[in-house]
Amino acid sequence: MTSAVQPTIGIDFGTTNTVVAIADGSGPARLVRFSVGEKDIFAFRSALSFHSMAGPDGRPTERVIEAGPWAIEAYVEDPLETRFVQSFKTFAASAAFTETKILDRRYLFEDLLAAFLFKLRDHAGGQMANLPPRVIVGRPVTFAGGNPDEGLALRRYEAAFERLGFSDIRYAHEPVGAAFFFARQLKEDATVLVADFGGGTSDFSIVRFERHGGQLRSVPLARSGVGVAGDAFDYRIIDNVVSPELGKGSLYKAMSSRLPIPQRYYTAFARWDQLAMLRASKDMRDIRALERTAVEPEKIARLIEVLDDNHGYALYRSVSGLKEALSSKESALFSFKAGSVVIERDVARTEFESWIAPELKAIETAVDQALERSGLAAEGVDRVFLTGGSSFVPAVREIFLRRFGAERIESGGEFESIASGLALIGHENDLDLWSERAPG
Repeated sequence: MTSAVQPTIGIDFGTTNTVVAIADGSGPARLVRFSVGEKDIFAFRSALSFHSMAGPDGRPTERVIEAGPWAIEAYVEDPLETRFVQSFKTFAASAAFTETKILDRRYLFEDLLAAFLFKLRDHAGGQMANLPPRVIVGRPVTFAGGNPDEGLALRRYEAAFERLGFSDIRYAHEPVGAAFFFARQLKEDATVLVADFGGGTSDFSIVRFERHGGQLRSVPLARSGVGVAGDAFDYRIIDNVVSPELGKGSLYKAMSSRLPIPQRYYTAFARWDQLAMLRASKDMRDIRALERTAVEPEKIARLIEVLDDNHGYALYRSVSGLKEALSSKESALFSFKAGSVVIERDVARTEFESWIAPELKAIETAVDQALERSGLAAEGVDRVFLTGGSSFVPAVREIFLRRFGAERIESGGEFESIASGLALIGHENDLDLWSERAPG
């Protein structure tokens, strides 16, 4: 069978959700769907859960790993005995992250990703029973983290995807995948700016689409990206609303002095994966000791409960709920209730926008970089396609409204656009123009 008719798979492994699409070269890509109870979904949550089953003698006899909505279900059923990991994509390019210990077993990044992909494949059933050799995997323009090593990230991806049996593994920038999805709507030649807002990164790509002899052809013009997006917005909410109620900014007694509670305990909330790991770190012993010397011990007690009782997912839902509400309202109630911890506060949209001002500036700078690299002024862009969850944040949309005007901006396919476009890229004649292989 030739590559022209051989199916290709596109995988958008996202910080928050993962979407899989399959294209056979004869039309639009189709999404892999998952049956969860009475629901039929295609956005598969990028989360893992680990649970150790004990035998009659109390010793672990079986390790149960789940992914996606089934990982969430396992965590909700038994939060104290389940290790729940989300947003682990954010340390793909971190050389500082070598491994993590979960239930007395060590996991490399590629071990976590492979475990996740195997469970995703299993839950897809017959849709992914016979995998084709070629997969196009989405990658951010700029990986998350302070000093990301993209070569390391792609090698880690490669090791995980090889375990599934793929032999032709290529990587394409996520906004380029979204551009291919959007191009189906074009009825005339156009220069398109695609802005993709994920959980860990915000990526931008400018592509020229033209029709020649009835065939749509495309030329990449420029790309840029920044390692901040939805998770960074989450952290600003936590840092300003939640962390002060967990002891941030308070004091503890040491001899005759009063010292500030160490900030590093709260920086772990910047990434959901770090929050899950803090519970098992040596810092946890120090946090417990602080409760005895803290000036406001009830706040440290709340912090301990949030970590000990694994309330991270409940916190994530509360933060996401506030962001969603502020996208359509001028103010909303933040409400976090888990165990004995109750934190509630009204938040105005203007407050939220002031908290995320550094991230908005970084996004704005990356948009300008894409324009500069393309050699185009804003007037040279015909259409702007916004995709991803944070594209709903009014302050984010305003960046594009100021530059391009409402008439040129479109949005949609917030979860499906990248995976579908990646699968379609797999049938391009010149794959090297749109994708790359992992470095050797």
